[in-house]
Amino acid sequence: MAKARSRAAARKVKDRWKAKNWYNVLAPASFDNATIAETIADDPVKLNDRVTEISMQDLTNDFRKSHIKLSFKVSQIEDNNAKTEFIGHTLTSDYLRRMVRRRRSKIDAVYEAKTRDGARIRVKPFATTDRRIQNSQKKIIRLTMRKTIVSKAKAMTLSEFVKYIIEGKLGSDIYKSCKKYYPVRRIEIFKTEVIQQPTIEIEEPTPEEKKPAEPEEPESEEGEEETEETTEEEETSEVEEEPKTSEEKETSEEEPTEPEEPEESEEPVAEEEITGETEEEIPEEPKPEQEKEKKQDTPAPEELIEPEEEPESEEKKE
Repeated sequence: MAKARSRAAARKVKDRWKAKNWYNVLAPASFDNATIAETIADDPVKLNDRVTEISMQDLTNDFRKSHIKLSFKVSQIEDNNAKTEFIGHTLTSDYLRRMVRRRRSKIDAVYEAKTRDGARIRVKPFATTDRRIQNSQKKIIRLTMRKTIVSKAKAMTLSEFVKYIIEGKLGSDIYKSCKKYYPVRRIEIFKTEVIQQPTIEIEEPTPEEKKPAEPEEPESEEGEEETEETTEEEETSEVEEEPKTSEEKETSEEEPTEPEEPEESEEPVAEEEITGETEEEIPEEPKPEQEKEKKQDTPAPEELIEPEEEPESEEKKE
């Protein structure tokens, strides 16, 4: 009896794996709501506060950003999609290790900044120099780091500030400001942590609104006059080109078109070129009046005068 009861109890046990469902984990809107992972749960409430990590290379297909790791936390669930929010990022340890060498100074610090939409974020910059520097120089570099980070955070929302950090623009701004005091080798933001999410809702502009408006070129008076002349010419051409009636079409078909005469060229053209034949090839036909004059002038064959014989000289006779 005991064995039968244990078998019946085993049959009644439900398979918990079959009761679970798969959910797509989506990145925030600032990262184009891309799917970053898939997770499983039997109850959607259990998905809250789950943290997922992904490299920037997997998110953007850019190999140059493979050393950046992003962290997202699930905040909202809709159907089979789990929406997340950004909570921080880090750089890989091997990437940071390559930046530090012997006989160089390493400068790192931790600062908290507040963004325009009320979010609080902790920023950890990291700088290296070509040579060892004094503590007074390090102090000045840390102060300039703090000023630039706080000023940039006040002018941006959290999503804008995060993109600004990941793209490396904040590090380049700090580099330019610190270069005045000492030639820093490189500056990176190696870690960020979001302490408080935004409390003020600010509508971010769409990508179309972000594009700067093209400046309109001022139209000159000459351009306006040209446009007026062109419009007048178009109107006159439209008036002239009215549709012909049936009678006009018949008359135009009956009237033969005269061949166009070739335009006379300014350069003198030789007579031989105009005719296309030389005088030797085609002799001119004599006119009847000229023939009569020639007949009168030419003597008859009988009346031809014989040439006078020269008198023989006396010497020959002798």
